Amino acid sequence: MVKHIVLFKLKENLSTEEKQAVIDKFKAAIEALPPVIPSIRKIFVGQNINADEKWDICLESEFDTLEDVKAYAVHPAHVAAAGILKETKQDRACTDYIF
Repeated sequence: MVKHIVLFKLKENLSTEEKQAVIDKFKAAIEALPPVIPSIRKIFVGQNINADEKWDICLESEFDTLEDVKAYAVHPAHVAAAGILKETKQDRACTDYIF
């Protein structure tokens, strides 16, 4: 199994309300993907509650193989969901590992 973790930092100039609206919309879109992309074994979007840390959003997902992760990344439904952050994302970090 492969764990796929992505961290997102939203732009600093967004208000608290704007950040929350983007996070809520992104979470709903990403967590709706498993019926559309069957290779997703688990997926969850969490909001960072520790203001002392850099990242605002954590996406944690599980797949059988790295090839499944790569197919998910280019799937049109995922591309659309990820696009929600296009205008508000400042930074992104990702790791994929076997567990």
